[in-house]
Amino acid sequence: MENKKELILIRINGVDRPGLTASITEILSQYEVDIMDIGQADIHSTLSLGILFKCKESDSGNIMKDLLFQASNLGINIRFYPISYEEYDEWVSMQGKNRYILTLLGRKLSAKQIAGATRLLAEQHLNIDGIRRLTGRIPLDEKKANVRACIEFSVRGTPKDIEELQRDLMHLSSSLSMDFSFQQDNMYRRMRRLICFDMDSTLIETEVIDELAMRAGVGDQVKAITERAMRGEIDFRESFTERVALLKGLDESVMRDIAEHLPITEGVERLMFVLKRYGYKIAILSGGFTYFGNYLKDKFGIDYVYANQLEIKDGKLTGRYVGDIVDGKRKAELLQLIAQVEKVDIAQTIAVGDGANDLPMLSVAGLGIAFHAKPKVVANAKQSINTIGLDGVLYFLGFKDSYLEEQGKL
Repeated sequence: MENKKELILIRINGVDRPGLTASITEILSQYEVDIMDIGQADIHSTLSLGILFKCKESDSGNIMKDLLFQASNLGINIRFYPISYEEYDEWVSMQGKNRYILTLLGRKLSAKQIAGATRLLAEQHLNIDGIRRLTGRIPLDEKKANVRACIEFSVRGTPKDIEELQRDLMHLSSSLSMDFSFQQDNMYRRMRRLICFDMDSTLIETEVIDELAMRAGVGDQVKAITERAMRGEIDFRESFTERVALLKGLDESVMRDIAEHLPITEGVERLMFVLKRYGYKIAILSGGFTYFGNYLKDKFGIDYVYANQLEIKDGKLTGRYVGDIVDGKRKAELLQLIAQVEKVDIAQTIAVGDGANDLPMLSVAGLGIAFHAKPKVVANAKQSINTIGLDGVLYFLGFKDSYLEEQGKL
């Protein structure tokens, strides 16, 4: 008569050491056991190991006896849980449910922030399968530079209302000073290939047109128009034409001086190094000017630059522009065009920006990120970064500090 099979789940915890998992599985191997599932986590040298196995019913008593003896020798705790076939089938059926990744990011993360985010998941009937830290060990001295914390939650289930969850996470992140990303966990999420950036107030910590205006003596006039446009209060095309007209007569040499002193946003150097190192195509899609976009292209090895061309005659700005304006609609079109040229599915694209004219490309990209953005943009974005530099994008892509080469580390 064929020996009946039994399912047993063992849970082990204790001080981790080399060879511990091997010693446990070697005992199981003596009984022709099939491993149905296995998972392990290590937090500050404290091991948590779970193994679900199928064995002959006649062997289960000896297996548990041998494991208990070995656990005593190793100084670890072990617990046994019989699993029915019905429980196992129910667990298997759960694997087909939707999977998501929730990423929490900030200069530091508190229990209050994690409690708030995980409570929202629970209210949406989502279950956390795994948690991992993407950033390095947090120093006790909080005054050290570049301190940041990032935790990634692997989540399973079908949200009751995913739009409500996004809104609640956005509200929570704002009230508790942290950043978040909530993405479907699929192959596209793991294989992003094209990233498109706005330039002004994203890659650089200024609006270049404001810098030009100050040199031309019309700074206050242009800045007022810029702020209204970025808040979405007036049409970008109309505001752009008005602002460029005010620059008439400015010497071309001023552009060169501004370019050489552009304030680069925190984290850009690290972000660009990692993206280039791991094969991403990078584009600047800007409502600013090609002169400055090309400067950044040469500096960081960016692949594409689409921006606005100022007309220059006899070494001076004419107050007019050449060609079509790169506005919000055009940014979204360019993102899709570059994706086609690079043979990249739109789900593999990323867009990062701060202004109202970035919303179209943020919405069409596979992953749209509002970066230190205006209120209207944050309200309409699905994920945002407000607490740290632009290299925070790496954590939303799943990069782990410990996996990066020396130049990519903090």
